[in-house]
Amino acid sequence: MLTTRYVTGAPNWIDLGTPDIDGAARFYGDLFDWRFQPGGPEVGGYGLFQLGGRTVAGGMQTTPEQGPPSWTVYFQVPDADATAKAAEQAHGSVLMQPMDVQDLGRMAILADRAGVSFGLWQPGANKGLDVVREPGSLCWLELYTADVPAAAAFYHSVLGLETYGVDFPGGSYTTFNPAGTGEDAMFGGVVPLSDDPSEDESYWLPYFEVPDPDTTVARARERGGTVRMPATDLPDVGRVAKLTDPYGARFAVIRSEPPAA
Repeated sequence: MLTTRYVTGAPNWIDLGTPDIDGAARFYGDLFDWRFQPGGPEVGGYGLFQLGGRTVAGGMQTTPEQGPPSWTVYFQVPDADATAKAAEQAHGSVLMQPMDVQDLGRMAILADRAGVSFGLWQPGANKGLDVVREPGSLCWLELYTADVPAAAAFYHSVLGLETYGVDFPGGSYTTFNPAGTGEDAMFGGVVPLSDDPSEDESYWLPYFEVPDPDTTVARARERGGTVRMPATDLPDVGRVAKLTDPYGARFAVIRSEPPAA
């Protein structure tokens, strides 16, 4: 499960790139009760989404040249430079070279073999998100990809991630967990694109815990979001919906079964 006791290979940060950070702040504030704290010019306006004073995500305004609106997940590493080199050796690519972010940490943006972008965070003063798995915060991740074995091999080689197969009626669900932590530390899954006709390209999808997915879906629609998959019950998992914010960033919400927190 996701936890703020971060270890190597665990997701420890997530942020939003959007063409309208003020509009996005209103949208996610209405959905999750987040409050956006903008940063100063020294960090390019990069700010923090907070829930009750605790950081649940980062966010910044981006241009079309920086890519489409999207959520980016970051994984904890002890050495961002070495991990970036490992990604290149595993036939991935480095989209943004490792760089220091003041004394907060060192970051890089990479892409896996299928071109899916993700981040690295080598902690400094900032160890990661303050809260996960509670209502209004990140609780799960899914990687949609055309080649599950290739993706598993890449993330194992680069981040040390291990996979575990969870059986369910009609198939198996591949999950990720940090090296040496076992299946109880699984934080995300890998889904073949062919298994979900609503997905048309490879990417990481963040899930946020909510008490009532149906209410969240209605609010998102009223505030300009798009419903990609209506609230649906998944046995032994929870009630899930897939959404897009008004600017095109994809995310999902879930009321976990049993409740995540």
